[in-house]
Amino acid sequence: MKLSGAKAVITGGGSGLGLATARAFARAGAKVALMDVDESTGVSAAANIGAFFCCVDVSDEESVTEGVKSISDFLGGISTCVNCAGIAAASAILGRKRSQAFRLFEKTVAINLSGTYNVIRAVVPVMAENQPNRDGERGVIVNTASIAAFEGQPGQAAYAASKSGIAGMSVPLARELASRGIRVNAIAPGIFDTPMLHGLPSPDLKERLAADVVFPNRLGNPDEFASLAKFLVQCAYMNGETVRIDAGLRMPKSVSV
Repeated sequence: MKLSGAKAVITGGGSGLGLATARAFARAGAKVALMDVDESTGVSAAANIGAFFCCVDVSDEESVTEGVKSISDFLGGISTCVNCAGIAAASAILGRKRSQAFRLFEKTVAINLSGTYNVIRAVVPVMAENQPNRDGERGVIVNTASIAAFEGQPGQAAYAASKSGIAGMSVPLARELASRGIRVNAIAPGIFDTPMLHGLPSPDLKERLAADVVFPNRLGNPDEFASLAKFLVQCAYMNGETVRIDAGLRMPKSVSV
């Protein structure tokens, strides 16, 4: 699918991977709409790249339904959706705050996994109304998993479960939506330099996290994630895949913080 003239919605578009993707899509000629729960960040980001903004909580069914309708009305439809909204919190199951750990598990799955599905179920009916292109495509969906889906760290049970669920949706959704001309893929990023890392407890932790990256030996740049998202939208033969982008990193058993 060509990005020029595409009608793209990016969740979590106010910062990090979502914002980088939105910028890349806008530069490629797409009409872009951002969804984010942080209104101030989202409004500023949208203004900077000439995008439409809609304040949406992806874990809330009504919020997503209303947001998708507003975006579809503004853009005149939706042909591309990139789901980047998510949280990355950690909590030990044998820690002192076990009830808190369970609430965190529920919240993480609700935002990362259920939130991704929630947006998909809302955008698919809109995409299904598009006129197909030469390959019969009507829409493309790109979800954000993580290498934690395969090599999660201690304390990451909630995060890893939510991200492995996203990876697990790729094939069944691709098969289900094939008859409607809608492709579904996922990206599993390694450690990227995004706002999620800015609150780390140790000032040198980013360097320690990057130490096991094979090559290049650094954290990922959000623009590199955006380049892969562009490729997955533009390459019609990519479907039902979860693609790692991690510079060869295979996470060790644990990382000391």
